[in-house]
Amino acid sequence: MADRGGVGEAAAVGASPASVPGLNPTLGRRERLRAGLAGTGASLWFVAGLGLLYALRIPLRLCENLAAVTVFLNSLTPKFYVALTGTSSLISGLIFIFEWWYFHKHGTSFIEQVSVSHLQPLMGGTESSISEPGSPSRNRENETSRQNLSECKVWRNPLNLFRGAEYRSCATAYVLLAEEEATTIVDAERLFKQALKAGETIYRQSQQCQHQSPQHEAQLRRDTNVLVYIKRRLAMCARKLGRIREAVKIMRDLMKEFPPLTMLNIHENLLESLLELQAYPDVQAVLAKYDDISLPKSAAICYTAALLKTRTVSEKFSPETASRRGLSTAEINAVEAIHRAVEFNPHVPKYLLEMKSLILPPEHILKRGDSEAIAYAFFHLQHWKRIEGALNLLQCTWEGTFRMIPYPLEKGHLFYPYPSCTETADRELLPTFHHVSVYPKKELPLFIHFTAGFCSSTAMIAILTHQFPEIMGIFAKAVLGLWCPQPWASSGFEENTQDLKSEDLGLSSG
Repeated sequence: MADRGGVGEAAAVGASPASVPGLNPTLGRRERLRAGLAGTGASLWFVAGLGLLYALRIPLRLCENLAAVTVFLNSLTPKFYVALTGTSSLISGLIFIFEWWYFHKHGTSFIEQVSVSHLQPLMGGTESSISEPGSPSRNRENETSRQNLSECKVWRNPLNLFRGAEYRSCATAYVLLAEEEATTIVDAERLFKQALKAGETIYRQSQQCQHQSPQHEAQLRRDTNVLVYIKRRLAMCARKLGRIREAVKIMRDLMKEFPPLTMLNIHENLLESLLELQAYPDVQAVLAKYDDISLPKSAAICYTAALLKTRTVSEKFSPETASRRGLSTAEINAVEAIHRAVEFNPHVPKYLLEMKSLILPPEHILKRGDSEAIAYAFFHLQHWKRIEGALNLLQCTWEGTFRMIPYPLEKGHLFYPYPSCTETADRELLPTFHHVSVYPKKELPLFIHFTAGFCSSTAMIAILTHQFPEIMGIFAKAVLGLWCPQPWASSGFEENTQDLKSEDLGLSSG
């Protein structure tokens, strides 16, 4: 929802839609743990089965039955194997086509979904509760009805300091000097204070003349924006110089004195300063006011809300414990908040988890784009590291977001569909040496790859057995010899292969 609403400091960037290459998300700790537990459980069941068979080998007459099965297999002709492999190829091909169709229609594998729904409860798993908790909010319809996705808009980075205003008056001249000529934050603050004196004088004069004409009203709006800009920059200087409480006071006074100027994103600066003070109740109060469905969202709002909910459970969170007992209500709320944040901007987690290297944030950012992710992670990574276990919970759960939105460019879950023009705009905003992140595409399920490979391999075996029965007979003899090392194990197959060869040549064994 960063792509709508009034924009005070926004500039429209006309960008044609571009194809978004996919990223292959690396397996997180939860996936590796899950795979390891699955492999261990399968091994234990296999060993238990072998022990049971060994104990019952005499009552079940396994040796005699195995010999009978071996004789039966050797009595089969190569034509049977051609028919068997051909049928297997046909069936696996039909399964592959059905899996492909089901995946493109529903965004998930049918076999995987059936396995998770019916087998996982029997095994006591809770993976679905970790990766896909909750449902869309009841306000989703109201939000979607306001969709107007015609262009990508670039916003001024609210945490940037040394950039800014146009040359209009004495106040803006000081602003220009502070942002372009000052080499230290102390020098910039000194010039901003001079700009504040000039800006307050001009603002009072404009207030007295605002009702004289429409031109005077426009001048008042301009001078108001300049004054707010200067005070905000002074607050950022105080924040950078360590006077955080002073910065918080300036920002709060600005938000009370000029409440309509929410498009300047002053609340994002306030959130970061309050996080530095670890004043989490105050952060929650700011979010309660600005994390509203009618207001534009940002990575700072969504990920700060996720951080606060993560903070209540992250210290004691463990994937192993969650897999055994399931998620508590607070943990589900934290995971849902993470999924919401990742849906809004999917590029942030890789920077927070330091899977991608950070660069200096740009002057302007694109909401939901890679530039916004860099700006957020650059200033907020320290706040995530300060809360024990927060990054661990993020690492275990963030990739589960993509299961809820298999087609993000067409349909979202809690937000509008992801805009397709972000890659083009981000490439203009970020330096050329930076590898721009694009939205990760959902990979094909394992069962689609498996059925495609099984269909191809069985079809190839069928063709080879039909065309080269003698060679395939020798190969089958060698394979059977590995499992049944008796000298008579594959003699029947060899004789049948010879008979088939004679029939192909039009000869009679009589």
